[in-house]
Amino acid sequence: MAGKSPVTANEDQKAALEALASSRDRGEADRARAILLTLKGWSSPRIAEVFRVREDTVRFWRGEFARGSVEAIKASVYAGPPPVKTEAALRVCTPLLETPVANRANWTLPRLIAEIKKREGVDIGRPQLSKALRKKLPLAAAAAHAEGTAGSGWVRARWLEASIAQGPGRGGRHHPALRR
Repeated sequence: MAGKSPVTANEDQKAALEALASSRDRGEADRARAILLTLKGWSSPRIAEVFRVREDTVRFWRGEFARGSVEAIKASVYAGPPPVKTEAALRVCTPLLETPVANRANWTLPRLIAEIKKREGVDIGRPQLSKALRKKLPLAAAAAHAEGTAGSGWVRARWLEASIAQGPGRGGRHHPALRR
């Protein structure tokens, strides 16, 4: 079809497009701007050149807008599979790690994995458990760091003490503080 695009919009749709054109999602904003330029009479090749996309992409955006209005060009988040393992791990780990440090067992990742398997019957790997704990339980890590039981400074000091105690053998002779 050559000529002017048949896409039209009422005042409410134009206001919604203007708002969407300033979206933080670039794709969403570009689609809204392309529709606004279409309403001003711009051609597909010209819009495609401005947004550095193909002409048929601009036509696709127009078609989506014509069929479904502003909602059709908004970005959508596709739901993936539910995070079954992560949720099971957090159900087990949260109460275990929220107890005061002085009153709880030393929970390592392998021990937590075994406890999750025992209580929930779910196998979870070390990387996935570590990621879940970092993302979902940042307050527990911050509290442990504040109590002086974790953190890179504490670990580094313990490593340095162990290296010095071991002497000039395998575990630390190349550390700058231990060179002679």
